[in-house]
Amino acid sequence: MTVRDILLLGNPRLYEVCEPVKKEELPRLQSTINDLHDTMMEFRRKYKAGRAIAAPQIGVMKRLIYMHIDEPIVFINPTLQDLSVDMIEVWDDCMCFPELLVKVRRHKSCTIQYRDMNWNQKAIDLEDSLSELIQHEYDHLDGVLAVSRAIDSKSFALRGQSTPGVAQD
Repeated sequence: MTVRDILLLGNPRLYEVCEPVKKEELPRLQSTINDLHDTMMEFRRKYKAGRAIAAPQIGVMKRLIYMHIDEPIVFINPTLQDLSVDMIEVWDDCMCFPELLVKVRRHKSCTIQYRDMNWNQKAIDLEDSLSELIQHEYDHLDGVLAVSRAIDSKSFALRGQSTPGVAQD
């Protein structure tokens, strides 16, 4: 089990745009995916939150997202498409600032296209909390944090305060 340090708010690497994964990098990708899994599971154990993690959160500047809800899924070089006009407001949290919540607006639904571990092209339609989640993780690949998407200057709260409808990163 390899639990990696999660880069925290203020770390300049979190604002970098990630490089695409190349097909020839697939054999070396499994160790990063294992680290993402182990790191997320340790975060989940400690904070009772965590459904997905993006590679840059552990300092791997590649376009890679690991999500584990009912089963693990790896998104390689994802792109977001078919973003709905309808928006939702949620209290978003992030492993990079585990005690802070940020109210953001996200698209109610979207489609994510990506490559899987066999380099096959795939697509999944997502709605509501899963749409919000994948948009949050996708932002990490472009160096965008939820704090940059805050609705206004009053859209910040500390975990443990009364904040209904908190999304769990």
